[in-house]
Amino acid sequence: MIVQPWVGALLALLAGYLLGSIPFGVLLTRATGGGDLRTIGSGNIGATNVLRTGNKAAAALTLLLDGAKGAVAVLIAARFSADYAALAALGAFFGHCYPVWLRFRGGKGVSTLLGISLALSWPCGLVFAAVWLGAVLVTRISSVGGMAAAVSTPVCAAVLGKFGLVLLFLVFTLLVLWKHRGNLERLLAGTEPRIGAKPPVG
Repeated sequence: MIVQPWVGALLALLAGYLLGSIPFGVLLTRATGGGDLRTIGSGNIGATNVLRTGNKAAAALTLLLDGAKGAVAVLIAARFSADYAALAALGAFFGHCYPVWLRFRGGKGVSTLLGISLALSWPCGLVFAAVWLGAVLVTRISSVGGMAAAVSTPVCAAVLGKFGLVLLFLVFTLLVLWKHRGNLERLLAGTEPRIGAKPPVG
């Protein structure tokens, strides 16, 4: 049976979305007796907020799994075509940020973007990780690390001449910045919490 290209594209997008929408932070926090992650700290479902529960192992596992779901979606789709890989990446990223299971209130996409970047272009993924880690170590502010890392991806792709990825990474960067708009406001106000501090609920 011959599959029409648009069917394959739709399947790649949908499969990526379903993988990306798995809320590992929520599931792990609940499984380890931490309650509903959405009512803790910032209410975000990512690894940084899991860390605020005091469970470092769950936070590390959330980071790993949120990255892995993006990478797996891309790598599976890439076996068929590069176009499908890009669509799966989009699906996984939007799935994490806007999961249907959580009424479209998901994470901010940083960990998932790391996995996507490594799968699409491992040099860009390594730059992402280095910038993220470096910015966090210097500022001890998770949001600064995430935003700086996201900005680095289209720049890295352009420097490497991977112009087909520049626009895709730029879309991800803009979405990461949009999801961090509250953090940007707090950074400007000087009230953004540092790692280890407990922000007000909500």
